Amino acid sequence: MEQSEAATQKETVGDICVKDSGEKQSNEAAGEVPSQESNPGSVCKPPEEKEPRFKRLKLFEKATNMSLEKFIDHASFDRFSSTFLPLYKQNPQRMESIHKQFIEELRKTIKEDISGLIKDGGLDVKLDELDKLECAAKNNPKPAWRPSGIPEQDFCSFLIPYYQKQEAYMRPELKKIKAENAALAQKVQAGRESIAQSEQRISAAVDEWKASVTEFERLASSLCPADVFDV
Repeated sequence: MEQSEAATQKETVGDICVKDSGEKQSNEAAGEVPSQESNPGSVCKPPEEKEPRFKRLKLFEKATNMSLEKFIDHASFDRFSSTFLPLYKQNPQRMESIHKQFIEELRKTIKEDISGLIKDGGLDVKLDELDKLECAAKNNPKPAWRPSGIPEQDFCSFLIPYYQKQEAYMRPELKKIKAENAALAQKVQAGRESIAQSEQRISAAVDEWKASVTEFERLASSLCPADVFDV
């Protein structure tokens, strides 16, 4: 009986989920804005975006804190007191107070140095960007690049696509320049032919002018012979 009641409740919950999702789709198709008030009868909730499994900045802080505590453990009171054994024998309580202050100042100084390094290098921003890239890469079906262990091949695999892209860009430009050069060569050839024709016309005109001058001189000499003016 209990199993049948549980199955009935499960089917009822599934029916409510399907009903709510169907009503939501029909409202969105009709252009209606769903109400923000909570519906007591609704069981299913819209899936929320999953955050990264862990944030690298928090993981880095946790790792540095663990390393810091391990480092401070090496400066235990036993080692500290054994280093300053004569002073410890004279006043153990004072030595214990000095050790406590030393540990506090050491922890504070190291944390300040780590915070300064994080701030100077912008490590928090870079780690957040790395988290975002990881989340974006989950939706990318293509396999991620990994180094092969051979620097020459990795370097070539990085440069060859860049050169291929540049070659694909330069080929149309080269074809365009060749077409422009061919058009300019045709214009130059036409100009040369025009200049040659002009030279031929000028040469013919000069020959005609020389012939006319010679004819004029011959005619002038025939009309005025030189012996008529002799005295």
